[in-house]
Amino acid sequence: MFELTNPEVAILMMSIFLFIVLLGFPIAFTLMAMGIVFGYYAYYDPSVMDHIFDNRIFSLFVQNTYTVMDNSVLTAVPLFLFMGYLVERAGIVAKLFFAIRLAAHNLPASMAVAALITCTLFSTATGIIGAVVTLMGLLAWPAMVKAGYDKKFASGIICSGGCLGILIPPSIMLIVYSVIAQLSPLRLFAAAIFPGLLLAGLYIGYAVTRAYLNPSIAPKPKEEDVPPKSVIYREVLVSFVPLFALIMLVLGTILAGIATPAEAAAAGAFGALVLSYFYKTLKWKNFKESVFLTAKTTAMIMWLFIGSWTFSSVFSYLGGHEVFEHFFKSIDIAPWQFLVITQIIIFLLGWPLEWTEILIIFVPIFLPLLEVFGVDPYFFAMLIALNLQTSFLTPPMAMSAYYLKGVQPKNVELLQIFAGIMPFLAIVILAMVLMYLFPGIALWLPNTLFAS
Repeated sequence: MFELTNPEVAILMMSIFLFIVLLGFPIAFTLMAMGIVFGYYAYYDPSVMDHIFDNRIFSLFVQNTYTVMDNSVLTAVPLFLFMGYLVERAGIVAKLFFAIRLAAHNLPASMAVAALITCTLFSTATGIIGAVVTLMGLLAWPAMVKAGYDKKFASGIICSGGCLGILIPPSIMLIVYSVIAQLSPLRLFAAAIFPGLLLAGLYIGYAVTRAYLNPSIAPKPKEEDVPPKSVIYREVLVSFVPLFALIMLVLGTILAGIATPAEAAAAGAFGALVLSYFYKTLKWKNFKESVFLTAKTTAMIMWLFIGSWTFSSVFSYLGGHEVFEHFFKSIDIAPWQFLVITQIIIFLLGWPLEWTEILIIFVPIFLPLLEVFGVDPYFFAMLIALNLQTSFLTPPMAMSAYYLKGVQPKNVELLQIFAGIMPFLAIVILAMVLMYLFPGIALWLPNTLFAS
């Protein structure tokens, strides 16, 4: 009789999971169900079982749940989410976009530049891609189209800028990665600053160059629409400086070691409340919605964590990780080839899976191999952070495109959004190549700040 070995069962487990996810089943509960079913098989021992529920998988599931809820680093997740939702609901982002739009009026594609800078700053307040793309899709996209911007160009700006939240610190993704890879969140934040600014800068450079070469896709504002300089200075001072100062305070205290990510996130959430009060937009409805959305998103992330850890634990116990490790060791490749293969795998996985499943299930497969190939773990983390940008921008599963289409259902076609995204997808790949050629983009700042 044919019997599967444990590693073969692990590969079967992974294959069934991917198939079920592609059918549209909820990922978190699919992970939990697969982990428990295959875990029951993995830990099944009739000699020590008194009843059907006397199986180690159930205690493992409870233990994973407790471990996730008791993790002090993950405490920063709901606090940063609350900060971001407050900033969004209080109308601070709208004021910020308007101020930067006025300040950049002399540049080609000034509204696109303003949208990208706003996305960059807003991304530091929330790491949830849907929130940034949705808000900017309601705020900046209609303004650009009304001003005569090409719909494809405007769509690419919003979708690409909205994805910066998983890269630019303080990023929820980097906090999750630090827990999985057992790396310092402070060093990860420091490592992500220059890659994040590089990518945002490349986006802005592309937008300005494209509009300079072809002004018809992004017309300059009319002179009568530009207010006096005194008004511009006042708007920038009132709208831009306070939020920028709050972000710098949060990031600065983390990088200086003055506060932990959770403490800095709490200070940021309090600062967002103060800003809401300062702008006179602090309403009970906004506060209640921010709390509800924070609880909802946090619960989603935590259940994904629990399901992913249970799945990953069983997968590893069955020897699934060893299959991949043996494969990479047996094909005799150079470090750069290892990096290319892993990044292609991450790129492809980004189509059907969320970034949380990619990090928790698949990244642990590659982590033991970093030492074998001599790859710096922080450098590898930044490559993945950049790569995950592509998972939100690659058709047909480009989630950022669907977020934008969701808020502009009648004003733009999905194919137009996909066409607008393509140049920015190429820019992400360019950024990855630049970082590979110049690793100091990611490693110089953490090595300088934390040399000891």
